[in-house]
Amino acid sequence: MTSPTEKHVLLVDDDASFRSSLAALLRREGWTPSEAGSLAEARTRLAQARPDLVILDLDLPDGHGLDLRLAEDVPVDTPFVVVSGSAEAESARQALRAGAEDYLVKPLDPGRLQAVLHGLEQAAGLREQVSDLRAALRRSGRFGQLVGSSDSMQKVYDLIERVAPTAAPVLITGESGTGKEVVAATLHEMSKRRDEAFVAINCGAIPETLIESRLFGHEKGAFTGADRRQPGVFEQADGGTLFLDEIGEMPPELQVRLLRVLETKMFQRVGGTATLRADVRLIAATNRDPEESIRAGRLREDLYHRLSVFPIHLPPLRERRSDIPLLVTHFAESLPKDGPGRRTITREALAVFAAHHWPGNVRELRNAVQRAYILSPERLDEATARSTVTSSSASAAAPLPTPASNGSVQAHAAATPSLPVLSAAEVDGESLRVPLPCTWGQVEQIVIEGMLRHCGGNKRKTARDLGISVKTLYARLRDYEAAANQEAPA
Repeated sequence: MTSPTEKHVLLVDDDASFRSSLAALLRREGWTPSEAGSLAEARTRLAQARPDLVILDLDLPDGHGLDLRLAEDVPVDTPFVVVSGSAEAESARQALRAGAEDYLVKPLDPGRLQAVLHGLEQAAGLREQVSDLRAALRRSGRFGQLVGSSDSMQKVYDLIERVAPTAAPVLITGESGTGKEVVAATLHEMSKRRDEAFVAINCGAIPETLIESRLFGHEKGAFTGADRRQPGVFEQADGGTLFLDEIGEMPPELQVRLLRVLETKMFQRVGGTATLRADVRLIAATNRDPEESIRAGRLREDLYHRLSVFPIHLPPLRERRSDIPLLVTHFAESLPKDGPGRRTITREALAVFAAHHWPGNVRELRNAVQRAYILSPERLDEATARSTVTSSSASAAAPLPTPASNGSVQAHAAATPSLPVLSAAEVDGESLRVPLPCTWGQVEQIVIEGMLRHCGGNKRKTARDLGISVKTLYARLRDYEAAANQEAPA
């Protein structure tokens, strides 16, 4: 570490004469420079002393300059200034989006260098205040859009802080419902692209025939029904962040094309010939074991290695039970305020929630809290929590979807108190008759097919109103069709 009064700057450029002249200018400004001609040499310098500033070229002999941001020896709030050979505005924008605080242009203008150094010193106090505020929020269990103060989540926060300011691809792994999209959104909010678009899609929820067009867009007449030009998510996320959830569900042939886009940063719309530039920060996620997906042929190994420059694994909720009371309180506070007044949550209720297994993780907990909140007349007590947790456990294998506010499903208890049985349901006035006795799976099928009829066969609207993904809806409908075919007489 440098002394409190010494200002240490690390210069990383493969042009020795440029480094020498820049070092001389920096000494006049009161800085103590050290030099490196490559990323490898820079990492050696970092192990010897942590700099207060890094000035580097993006194109180094052994890699991209801003990859140095990922080095563990660099504090996350260390400012980076990029040296560019071009004075074009686009070059500056790309440098800033890649994680730099500012940029310099060759040949170096001493006045511009002074202005950059002065600006960094002015911003240092603000960076320190932001860092202190973020640390205080972390101690209270809040980090971006994430909630949790457990050791396992603190490790996740450390990784996010490290990689967010960079342009490095990130692969998020974790069970379904652990909050992978929330992590992606937090990464975006903490990046230099925060003012640009954040676009998220679920690769498993898009039919194979449409996913290429959804990713890259299409030209008018590219296929039947393409009556106009349509931009894809790479264009929609230009300058921002693109989140591809369930990346392993993407067809293998499209994985090849995605890999090529990541390497060249160029693509073409379906049916088009014009080459477009892809200026996006890519974050991908999967709820499967990537190594297992590679062995099964679902995920290309070369794409996996390209995406997993910086992996982040989200722990399941059962491995961070200490976060459950904080999450319950957070979800209760975030519920719409247009219903009955605020309810208190008893300690006994929190203990019930904390003791549950939660196979559906944070998503299941959030839905359970919302259900318990609605059922609670004045306070969310132990009895209501136990009833909610029992219902959640009973529906874990075949969850009963709850429609959005424009439709409702009314369930009534039957002879077995631990397993509610639906006696009747109503979707915007359309009565759904449920024969008794029946299984939860049969109830689910009746509700899904009833909502599909109500929505005129529109599967996206059906999924949205039921509160499930389009992928889940398609999977359920395929299961129902297969079961019907098996029951049909030969």
